[in-house]
Amino acid sequence: MDCVFCKIVAGEIPADVRYQDEELIAFRDINPVAPTHLLIIPRKHVPSLAQLPDAEMPLIGHMAKTATQLAREEGVSESGYRLVISCGKEGGQVVPHLHMHLIGGRQLSDALG
Repeated sequence: MDCVFCKIVAGEIPADVRYQDEELIAFRDINPVAPTHLLIIPRKHVPSLAQLPDAEMPLIGHMAKTATQLAREEGVSESGYRLVISCGKEGGQVVPHLHMHLIGGRQLSDALG
């Protein structure tokens, strides 16, 4: 498989890993848009949120809970942060592997468009 995130999970590409468990891995984005910019991904390859089977939807909750924990560790939980899951090309998804962005550490735009 030629998925960059799968290669990170497999240890073939180095990453600044901030968290990992049996289902998830979280690491710093290599092109951050804010001082805190982490990616939280499932170890299992899922192309996008649209292709996550219903039986695996609890994974999204686990990703969000992990993001909340990481926001505390990064020192942005009190000041505020954003969680983003892009879905599909027109939704801005660049890597075809389900992932959640945790973005914070500066004033973020209030416009989402």
